[in-house]
Amino acid sequence: MYKVYVYVLDTLADWELGYVTAELNSGRFFKKNAPGVTLKTVRDSKATVKTMGGLAVTPDCLIENIAVNENSVLLLPGANTWNDPRHGAVLAKASELLSAGGTVCAICGATAALAGAGLLDSRPHTSNGPGFLEMFAPGYKGTSFYVDEQSVADGNLITAGSTGGLAWAKQIIEHLGVFQEDTLEAWYEYFSTGKPECFYALMQTLPSSNSAAL
Repeated sequence: MYKVYVYVLDTLADWELGYVTAELNSGRFFKKNAPGVTLKTVRDSKATVKTMGGLAVTPDCLIENIAVNENSVLLLPGANTWNDPRHGAVLAKASELLSAGGTVCAICGATAALAGAGLLDSRPHTSNGPGFLEMFAPGYKGTSFYVDEQSVADGNLITAGSTGGLAWAKQIIEHLGVFQEDTLEAWYEYFSTGKPECFYALMQTLPSSNSAAL
């Protein structure tokens, strides 16, 4: 059973999380006997945040409630407020999770926060383009590990730039092993191209119980 924790903060970039949270929460394309997944929002307090799209989100649990083990997944979305010192608590938890074999997934501004905490200094990663982390993360020393791709997976660390939400979702889903390989490829092809034939190819990869529910 995977426990997925979605860190929520003011000005959270709604679009960056959509693909991965929808699939992990709904399980609509999961393979037969896929690991179970629970998804909770998390923050340093129970105060409601407002996303960039104006949606109000009240956290389900606190950072201190995050289980530190290999079955925990922490999703860190982009936002305009990552320079707030209060986020130090979740960055410390991210470091703990990486050391314990848990999975940390960061996109857009969250990659700058990880870089500023020194968590990208010695591992392959990406962000919003070459030079972005040097500009927004003083003390960043991971330039030689930067990969100019939409999303980069290095074991239990998965990073992406602001336009890489779909590729990021694919790598997270692949890491967790909840889709069949052919389902994941067809899913990615459909959502990246919009071609109807890709949708039908996706449907053909699903167990009958899944496709009947769509």
